[in-house]
Amino acid sequence: MAIEARRTVSAPAAAVWAITTDIDGSPEVLTAVGSVERLDDLDGFGVGTRWRETRTMFGAQATEVMEVTDVDPGHRYTVVAVNGTTTYTSTITVTPFGTDRCELTMSFDGTNTSVTGRVLAATIGRLMAGTTRRALQRDLDDIAARATGTDAG
Repeated sequence: MAIEARRTVSAPAAAVWAITTDIDGSPEVLTAVGSVERLDDLDGFGVGTRWRETRTMFGAQATEVMEVTDVDPGHRYTVVAVNGTTTYTSTITVTPFGTDRCELTMSFDGTNTSVTGRVLAATIGRLMAGTTRRALQRDLDDIAARATGTDAG
C-alpha cells in the first residue's frame, strides 16, 4: 500500500527541513504524535537516528520504533519501522521553490511478508488508504503551520 501526500509551504526549505528532522520536538508540531523517546546516542539527525513514537492512528494509540535509514541532507530522508511481519517505510522530501517556498512530500508504504498479511493488506488496506492519506496530509499541514507560524486548522 503506497500512499503519497504533498503540500506547498510558504516558508524556506531549510526551515521546513529543520522542523521535519527535529524528532524530539515532533510532539509539539504533529497533532497525532503524543510522545517520542529517543533511542540512539547520536547528536542531531542522520542515518541511525532511532526513536519510539506514540501516535493516534485510526482512533487508537500506536507505538512504533522508527529508524532513519537514508538521508540526503536538506532534501530527503527515509524512516523504517517494523511491526511483526510488516515493514513500514516513510519518506519525507523537501523541494525548494525559490528562497521562500517549498513543496513538502510524504510517502508511506506498508509491506507484509506473510501470506495472510498480504491478503489482508489487499482487502482491508484499500479501505484504510483514505484514512492514511488524510493522516499524512494532517502531518504536512501541521509542519506547514509551524513553519509559517499559522494555525493548521
